[in-house]
Amino acid sequence: MDKLQQKINYQFKDITLLKQALTHRSVGKNNNERLEFLGDSILGVVISRELYKRFDRVDEGKLSRLRSHLVRGKTLAELAITLELSDSLILGSGELKSGGYRRESIQTDAVEAIFGAVFLEAGFEVINTVILDLYQTLLDEINPNDSLKDPKTQLQEYLQKRGNALPIYELVKTLGKDHNAVFSMSCVLEDQNMQVEQSGKSIKRAEQSCAQILLNKLISL
Repeated sequence: MDKLQQKINYQFKDITLLKQALTHRSVGKNNNERLEFLGDSILGVVISRELYKRFDRVDEGKLSRLRSHLVRGKTLAELAITLELSDSLILGSGELKSGGYRRESIQTDAVEAIFGAVFLEAGFEVINTVILDLYQTLLDEINPNDSLKDPKTQLQEYLQKRGNALPIYELVKTLGKDHNAVFSMSCVLEDQNMQVEQSGKSIKRAEQSCAQILLNKLISL
């Protein structure tokens, strides 16, 4: 955990808070789900404010797309790799056996939980600095004129250009309640006889994950 604290440039006074942020629900009740819920909101606020300050002539629609690109699961997963987060995750025996430390959703949730933990201990300005330091390169490279279309939109446009049927999304199951709910979505491409199923903390996230996998498969054909 010392290495992780060096990478985020923040030293916890209460190390148990960091441990909780790294603890998956497979371990028990004292897990990181509530911190992840908090961190997700804090991340959105920090990135929104920074984009608002950087791009004073960009309209709300483009700002929303920029924010979505920066806070999406794929971007958080890239941050998790940079932080070498898989080395620090605390998982139950079942998740350990199934390689849960490599699972993107578990890593992204832990990143957001760390943000929530820093905010609780040190306040908004400190977590603002932590997040912006981690996002510095991404923010410097982002271009508001890029389309930054989400995977669902990209998949739909890819299929439309080729005259294929549009994807069919369906909610398969919901586990948990309220902010702890996990949604499993399926996506079917009838023309290509393809189907995938992905889970996420929201229906939108699960759909986007499905779309990204299918888009990657289609492009690689």
